[in-house]
This record gives sequence, structure tokens and C-alpha cells, in this order.
Amino acid sequence: MVRENWINLNGLWDYGIEPLTNAAPKRFGGRILVPFPIESALSGIRRPLAADERLWYHRKFRAPDLTGRKRLLLHFGAVDWETKVFVNGKAVGKHRGGYDSFTLDITEAVTPGAENDLVVAVFDPTNSYQPKGKQNFKKFAKPGGIAYTASSGIWQTVWLEAVPASHIDSLRFTPDPDAGVLRLRIEASGAEPAATAQVSAWDGDKVVGRVVGKAGQELVLPVRNVRLWTPDDPFLYTLKVHLGDDAVTSYFGMRKISIGRDEKGLTRILLNGTFVFQCGPLDQGFWPDGLYTAPTDEALRFDIEKMKKLGFNMVRKHLKVEPERWYYWCDKLGLLVWQDMPCGDGGSAVSKERDGVINTPVAAQQFEAELKAMIEQHYNHPAIIMWIIFNEGWGQYDTPRLTEVVRGLDASRLINSTSGWHDQHVGDIVDMHTYPGPVCPRSEAGRAAVLGEFGGLGLVIPGHTWVEAIGWGYRSTTGPRELTRKYLDLWRKAWQLKGESGLCAAVYTQLTDVESECNGLLTYDREVEKVDAQQVANVHRGTIPPPPTFVAVAPTAEKGPVLWRFTLEKPTADWLEPGFDDTKWNEGPAGFGTRSPATGAVRTAWNTDDLWLRRQVVLTQDDLHHLALKICNEAEVEIYFNGVLAVRLGARKSDYETVDLSPETMKALRVGSNIIAVRCHQTKPGHYIDVGLVREVQD
Repeated sequence: MVRENWINLNGLWDYGIEPLTNAAPKRFGGRILVPFPIESALSGIRRPLAADERLWYHRKFRAPDLTGRKRLLLHFGAVDWETKVFVNGKAVGKHRGGYDSFTLDITEAVTPGAENDLVVAVFDPTNSYQPKGKQNFKKFAKPGGIAYTASSGIWQTVWLEAVPASHIDSLRFTPDPDAGVLRLRIEASGAEPAATAQVSAWDGDKVVGRVVGKAGQELVLPVRNVRLWTPDDPFLYTLKVHLGDDAVTSYFGMRKISIGRDEKGLTRILLNGTFVFQCGPLDQGFWPDGLYTAPTDEALRFDIEKMKKLGFNMVRKHLKVEPERWYYWCDKLGLLVWQDMPCGDGGSAVSKERDGVINTPVAAQQFEAELKAMIEQHYNHPAIIMWIIFNEGWGQYDTPRLTEVVRGLDASRLINSTSGWHDQHVGDIVDMHTYPGPVCPRSEAGRAAVLGEFGGLGLVIPGHTWVEAIGWGYRSTTGPRELTRKYLDLWRKAWQLKGESGLCAAVYTQLTDVESECNGLLTYDREVEKVDAQQVANVHRGTIPPPPTFVAVAPTAEKGPVLWRFTLEKPTADWLEPGFDDTKWNEGPAGFGTRSPATGAVRTAWNTDDLWLRRQVVLTQDDLHHLALKICNEAEVEIYFNGVLAVRLGARKSDYETVDLSPETMKALRVGSNIIAVRCHQTKPGHYIDVGLVREVQD
């Protein structure tokens, strides 16, 4: 919907904050940079908006000449959440919804060719019933959790457009590559009944199709020698539409998404009739300086280009709807999009056996209104191939009915009714979440199996955290080398599940760190790439490296008993030192606990809160190269080498893994005799602990 002439209203506006019961401020107390949320640093304010407050914006603008019965349209990309707009003191419209755009015809309220007064009032009770995604009012500038700082007020572009009295309101088109046509519908205002639209498709400077027809009716635009849109070849046609004196330009891609079976009979997601394994990250769309709003269009493009560089062909846009420009870059650069509906407070009491129930009718009504707006406004983007209605039961209710609602709005895309946890056996997708994973859910007839979230490997990069020295991940790593190794191992298993179990797609958590959640492939500021980009890109594209080879230096209990000195009574403070006398401690074989893991075995019972372990290990010079821990810890552990703290780990799931040792830690080890001392703590009986040392064999 590009027109040649428009007026950008982004920039510095006056602002004020008043109690909800108050009228507009008589004098505005400061300046705010639009379109950045008031909570963001780039707004110039960085202040939360409370549920009992209203945010007021004000600016003046010069209206263009409107001779010839032109209309003046005021566009808002998105405002979170309830918006009231006044021009020259006259109310011109209101809107509810934090993610969808809206347009107001302000012709009757303006003075053409003169200065006019624009006031916008915003109410945003973030923690109330409206769709809000990961926003949380209480998280303003605070670390922790999987919800983040709210984004209130105007957070997308505001602009003016003077249009003819008879003008195009919207375009809706559906590619049909099998038939070689684009099915198109034009909605218009003020058009004469006999008015016709001229539509043309262009490949560069060459016309490849034309059609003439009336607004409000389906038009069928033939496209000669169809060139399909794919992530590897994201070819876009230019679309030109003329209706009377109005003209707009757009674009489209010819592609089809469907469910079918492959040559082995496995249910698959088919792009243009061919199965393509989809590898993508979870992308939450937050920025350290702008929160919901990227600082520049170049920043939006940077994220898409980075995902392509890392070898991804898909992205899951998680619980947020982006500005149109983000989807444009996905269309242009070639990245498949799974689009989440931001969650609200629509339902509760969901379970695997039954669906959720509506908390309040008003919450459900608002959720469905914004769900409809999201689908209708982003319908034309070829990159979007899937709508996700609910995430993990958050606000989930009436899933079968809402699946049919979405199907009625868009029958051309796949529907993932519930991503993770509470499947109601409707829609096109069976989706599971697991950390770290991966696993594959069992597909059903007509429903493809995907892994909607997995991974979550955390790595804190000092100097690049939201809160100094604070960060967390679902599973911590010690450095880029270990993170890359474990990342490749996860995807190696995912590719195996593709062939063995019918896995169609996997979504890794996540693209970037977000506030204090540090499980991104990039830091929150996008300055540090935490993994080896070339190795990561190769594995996403199906070039699977062999797993690393490790040899035991200090064996674990996986293949047999290993003796440790241990005590269940709190020892003296020097228990971890090499010279400590542990001969009065008990002696027993690892592993310790009450429940055996998948490998290894419980050989010494441990059912108290705390356990202290000591073991002597003799190392050679060769052993000191590429040394790592081999550990299975369902309990919290602190591990010391010769009295120096080497690793502190939280409780993990019952599987063995390797943990790299830092260069600083390695300095505590020496050729000859060494003491490994371990303190274990569990919050309830039933945990397991076993520790050893391994060395990676280098080619």
C-alpha cells in the first residue's frame, strides 16, 4: 500500500501523564521521542506507565492542500493499548489493541494548508486482561523471569496521507502457484459503482500479468512463467493497482504451504509441494534501548540477515506482532515465519484432557478481536506460513472453536492451535516444548510433528548484560566453545529425529538474550555472537559434523563403580583442601542418590539434604589439554580442584553431559596427584550425583 506522498509524524512530541480521572494536561511537561515506548531509553523518558494513569501526547502538524475533495488519513502503526485521538480539540476516533494498525479519516477536523493540533491519549493496564505477550509492568528495570519490561504508548510509526475521495482502503491477495494466478480483492472508499481497478504484476521492468475489475470482487491475476518464492530464492513480484485517481504499489510472492506425506509415508510440512526441514530460532523482538521498537530499520534488517547468515530458514515470532517492515525484510530476504498471537488473560484451568475455560467474556472478546486483526493485516506476507493461536496454555480456551475461526479467516496457511503442552488434537500441527531436548511428538493423520521450543543453552557475556553480572539460561555453559559444542549436539539429535521419528521443524530458544535471560545466540545488544557461526550455519543446512570424542581421565560411574570418600555430616571449613584428612569419612562407590539415571547407576544411597565428596585423581601432562567435567547432577553442586572453586551448577535433568573448564580453573590442576572435592545439595530426596573428568581427542 505504498503511495508516493505521505508525511511522517515521528519525532519529538510533547507529553504528560495524568491520573485516569483527569482531563488532558493544560501544560505538557516534557518531550518524548515517537515511536518509542515511554518505558524505553530511546523515548527519552524511561518511566513505567501505571494502570491508573493516562499518557497524553501532543504535537502540531501542517495539513496538506485538500482541494479536489481529497481526504486526509491519519495512520498509526501500533499503539499499546487503548487510544483516543483528538484533532483541534475534536474527538476523531479511538482504538483498542496493542499490536494492530488503525487509520482515522480526520478530514472534517483539520484546517487544510494550516497548522493543526493533534492530541493522543493512551491507557495501558499492562497486567490486565488484554493481549500483552511477554510484557509485565512489574518487570521495569528488574532482572529475572521470562517476562520483560512493558512497552506502553505509541511504538510504531505515525503518518499522514492525503488521498483522493475515491481511494483504495486495502488489498488482500492469495497466491495460487498451482493455477499460475494471484487471487486478489480490493476494498475501496468513495468509489463509483462503475469504477474499475487496473492491476498489473511486474518482474523487474517487465509486465507478467494484468487484470481489470471492480473493487469488492475477487479478481484473478494470471502470472506468466511463475517463479516460486522460497527461502533460497525469495523472489517478489511488484504489484501496481490503479483505481480512478488513486494508485498504490505493493508486492507478492508465489508460494504454497500445506500438509502431506513424504515418500516414507511420514506426515510433513510441504513448501510448494516439497518437504523442507525447518530450522529456526525463537525471536521475542525486544531491544535494550527501544524495548518493543527497534532503533532503526537497519536494526530490523540486521536481525533477519543474522538469522540467514546462521543458516536458519525459519523464525518463530514469539508472543509479539512486529511492524510491517520486519515482515517485509522476511519476505525480501527469505525467512519463513511462524507468527504467534500474543497471549492475554483469556482462559484458565487448561489440561491435557480438557480445554481451558473463559475467565471473563471481555477478555475473550478482546483476544479474538486482536487475533482477527493480526491475521487480516498481515495476510499478504508470503513469509508467514503459520499462525500460532496459543502458547503453552497461556490464556488458552475454546481451542477447537478458535481453530475454526482462524481457518475461516485464512485457509491458505497452517494453524498451530497450541504450541507446547496442552494439545487439543485440532489444527495442522502437533507441537512439543522441551529443555534442552530435543524430542519429537507423535504426529497424527493430517497433523505434522514439530518441536516448538528447545535448547535454551545459557552463556553470560560480561559487559553485555541487561543487569550487570546477572543472567540465566535453561542450561548454563562456561564459554563459546562449550556452547557451540552442545548446540551442535542438540541439532545433531534434531536431524536424527527428522529421519527416524518424522520431525518436521525445530525452534531453538533463542536468537538473542532478552534482559536477564541469557540463552541467546547473540547478546541482547547484538554486539557479540556467542557461537561459531560457520559451524552453526552448516548444521542448520544439514551438514552434520561427527560428535566429539572424549576419553576418560577420571571415570564416572556409567560403566562401573568408582570409589569416593564421602560424609553426610557438615565437615570443617578445610574439607576441600588437598591436605585435609578424610580417612575418617565413609568410602563408597558412585553414583550417589536414590534414583538411577538413564546411564550410570546408584551404588551408594544418599537421601539427606547435603553430601560432601572427595576423590584423588592422578593427571599426566597430556591430560591437562582440553579437559572437561563429565557430570550428571540432579542436585546443586560446587566442585573444587585442589581447594579452588571450579564450577557451580544448579540441579539438572538425569543425563550425563560435559562441562568445559575455564583457563583459570585449569591453573588449579597439576601433573600428578589432585583432589576433586564436591559439595552437593538437594531440596528433596530422589536426586543423583556423579562426577568425572574427560579429555577431548583432537584431530
